[in-house]
Amino acid sequence: MAETRAYISYTDEDGSVNVCDEVISILAASAATEVEGVYALYPTYGRDIGELLSKKALARSVKIDIDDSRVTIDLFIIVELGAEINVVAANVQKSVAEAVESSVGSKPEAVNVHVCGISLKKSK
Repeated sequence: MAETRAYISYTDEDGSVNVCDEVISILAASAATEVEGVYALYPTYGRDIGELLSKKALARSVKIDIDDSRVTIDLFIIVELGAEINVVAANVQKSVAEAVESSVGSKPEAVNVHVCGISLKKSK
């Protein structure tokens, strides 16, 4: 079964650059996991232990929708117990939007954060 990919494309006199949706997923996932109060990303499928440890598994907690060059990002996260969910979600939105814009050159149209669980705080 062939997998279809979506791309953000930039064209100039030297040629074109195509950024795959999976690249945007990894950027978004990485930015989200750095936000204080995010315990982990919530895997939406593929929960075998080998996959949970890989970068591609992080991307499975992110859904990317590309329409022309407009990008909408949906992230599925688990928040640390005691964290203010609305503050954590707002910080995730900001962090992800900045990471994608600085790396890809296109600001996401929307960053939707779905809180799918709460867990104990990370041990220091």
